[in-house]
Amino acid sequence: MNSVNLKGGLVFMAIVLFVLPLSFAQTKKLKRPSGRVGISSVDQFVRESFDLYDKVYMYDGYAEAGKPLTEADIYILENAVQDLNLLSASAPDVLGDIEGAGILKQGKATLQMNRAKKALAYSLKTAKKLLTEGKRETGEGDSDDPASDEEEDTAAGSGSDNESSDSGSIEEAENVSDNLEIYSKFDYVPGDKLLYFDDFSQDFIGDFPSKWNTNGSGEVVRLNKAEGNWFTLLSGYNIYYIPLLNEPLPEEYTIEFDLLTNGLDSKTSSSSILILILDDNDGFKKGSNFAEVRLPFCQYHPIGIRVTNYLSRAYVINNVVSADIREEVLNRPHISIAVNKRRFRLWVNQKKYVDIPQFIAPGAVLKNLKIGTLYVKDGKEQVFIQNLKIAEGGVDLRRKLMSEGQISTNGILFDSGSAKIKPQSYGIIRQISQVLMQDESIRLTIEGHTDADGTEETNMILSKDRADSVRQALIDIYKISGDRLETDGKGESEPVADNNTSDGKSQNRRVVFRKI
Repeated sequence: MNSVNLKGGLVFMAIVLFVLPLSFAQTKKLKRPSGRVGISSVDQFVRESFDLYDKVYMYDGYAEAGKPLTEADIYILENAVQDLNLLSASAPDVLGDIEGAGILKQGKATLQMNRAKKALAYSLKTAKKLLTEGKRETGEGDSDDPASDEEEDTAAGSGSDNESSDSGSIEEAENVSDNLEIYSKFDYVPGDKLLYFDDFSQDFIGDFPSKWNTNGSGEVVRLNKAEGNWFTLLSGYNIYYIPLLNEPLPEEYTIEFDLLTNGLDSKTSSSSILILILDDNDGFKKGSNFAEVRLPFCQYHPIGIRVTNYLSRAYVINNVVSADIREEVLNRPHISIAVNKRRFRLWVNQKKYVDIPQFIAPGAVLKNLKIGTLYVKDGKEQVFIQNLKIAEGGVDLRRKLMSEGQISTNGILFDSGSAKIKPQSYGIIRQISQVLMQDESIRLTIEGHTDADGTEETNMILSKDRADSVRQALIDIYKISGDRLETDGKGESEPVADNNTSDGKSQNRRVVFRKI
């Protein structure tokens, strides 16, 4: 009897020990493949699939156990869904790599891919379910939109891209702020040697822009109350838009452009992103060295900015920088990037979000900038860019002013036909103020120059007004004494480039600082 009771007790304990973990793991965990196939893309796909699976699996059973998700849990799952969608989209390319392998290797690769896809399917389903329930509890929303069948058509200009260009549904956002004091610490300095500029002003509406290449499609459009021509980017996996540069990107350069969105709302996918890639491959596939940044469009939760680099065919950095840019992406932000050899920095409007000292591969020649979007819903959500500018330099202008006695920059920008300084220009003005603060004996002449659009008389007045605006910014924001600053306007009289091209016009619109 005692032996029977003992046996029964052991059985009971075994059942308890087996069942207890299931309160937090209701599904039997899939086993990660132990060996490698020998096909790099397959091995990477399987490894990343199970890494994400492990990340999601730890939450399996939370709902059953009544355990709520914390804010950190939601953040982890949001990023997992984004990565799972991106990885799933790469499966067809990986399967294509299997076809050229031997029979035995093909069989092993197929088995491991099937297990990886099973892990991905589980992870996506579980993560989305957890996020849906978590948002209901916190009152953030009803659905993580990648799997949602019900979509609110709240876009002001819903419809095809052609319809958006005709209807002019997007309204121009107001300036980020009229309180220019917030720019007093903005430290972005654009390059001073223009390599590329495109405002799409010389392209016909409805055409693909002439200074770009793509493996997808897109068109130049006009938008009501949004000045000028805009380039609309269509979403798709491995679809990239590449500006046609005359030479590879140098060691030190800057990139900046204006971004405009339409139709983003609380149902915008957590995987909806703008992709920016610096790559050593001049084609549409990623090369052996690249640096990638993903800016999120998601509105119902701050997703963060993902940064990834691939150095000599190996991932080194793959991380998410905490950032809440939901409001910014709705209000026509200006994106600025500075690359100084290995260092990479990124600003959204006046705020710096990324500063990684060794993001670029040592010695790598990154030939191209590639831009793309993912999970932007056709007919509902739209993404446009304008005023893409790439310039060599972006280094300290203070030493040049001190040593050479003058600097010329086209990095101080103004509203079209106006003397109103654009916010992204204050990095340069800040450096000028630092020179004046360091040596109080220095006095400067600020000289304005314009392109040849408009009449000579109008441009002469405009150039002087712009120089006066820079002077006033130095006085008002940086507290420089006005008697140390003189201004002059040269209008269109001293061009440095051809006024018949957008590149040339951009170079001619400049401000010169000279020691007196």
